[in-house]
Amino acid sequence: MKPTGGDVNEFLAAVTPAVRRRDAETMVRLLSEVSGREPVLWGTIVGFGSYHYRYPTGTEGDAPLLGFAPRRQATTVYLLDPRDDGGPDLTGLGPHTTGASCLYLKDLADIDLDVLRRAVKRSLERLTSGEIEYAEITVTG
Repeated sequence: MKPTGGDVNEFLAAVTPAVRRRDAETMVRLLSEVSGREPVLWGTIVGFGSYHYRYPTGTEGDAPLLGFAPRRQATTVYLLDPRDDGGPDLTGLGPHTTGASCLYLKDLADIDLDVLRRAVKRSLERLTSGEIEYAEITVTG
């Protein structure tokens, strides 16, 4: 995955439905605050910072340190696997579902943003601290 150089504001202005656009604007503010980085488009993912990963199998690539995608059904927030024991605590977050490295939120109005802020902060801390043992992580941006 690589940054595509698209205009983030133009991308967000075209997001539908309106609730997803509103949530995307909130996510940009929250992830900018937590990461200290500006948003960059990685296709249809809005990313903040970047890292390079390499697994023992030789698989490697690049990804945003933090990111989200305003999908039609839900906002997808990309974190280190939230189901992992070392992952972020989502207790009290509000209605959500999880998948491998994904947190799905249908409406941020129903979410405790402080819990979400702590979750994305924890994911960022794990990526940048050297705490990840299953892959070699190098922060690149």
